[in-house]
Amino acid sequence: MTTDHFSRQYLTFGINREVFALDIARVREVLEVTEVCELPKTPDHMKGVINLRGHAVPVVDMRGKLGLGPGERTVDTCIIILEAGDGAGTLGVIVDSVRAVVRIECDDIEPAPRAGGFRQAEYVQGLGRSDGRFIILVDVDAIFAGEERPVPDRTGQVPAIEEPASAACPVS
Repeated sequence: MTTDHFSRQYLTFGINREVFALDIARVREVLEVTEVCELPKTPDHMKGVINLRGHAVPVVDMRGKLGLGPGERTVDTCIIILEAGDGAGTLGVIVDSVRAVVRIECDDIEPAPRAGGFRQAEYVQGLGRSDGRFIILVDVDAIFAGEERPVPDRTGQVPAIEEPASAACPVS
């Protein structure tokens, strides 16, 4: 169980020098970055899909989604696989690094600031305090609301992504 009456667990990750966190109950696994098969006509933050045990999983660049600008991939860059609500389903999220699982007491969470040009405040559940610093708590449902998913066929199955003829999209 990830929550109790007074605290909740989060998976923390880094982008630039800031620490963000996702509710651990939404996280399925963390993967090393693999090749992403780009899809045409998608927003800049939508990087494409990866093959996760035979299923096409959309991958989103969290930097782009949060409006933090491009970054370089390093050995620490990884993909967090999570379950997003509001119809978005299973998604991969590219982040600079994954740090740790932390428990934050409910009393140590402050509301997100709504002033000072904090543009992405609708994606922020609050600011959690841990080890003397603030952690930006990302609202998974809000940030991925409206992300489109592949359209299921008549049987309700999401079509598999066909392997390309070339080796442009390696299978993990």
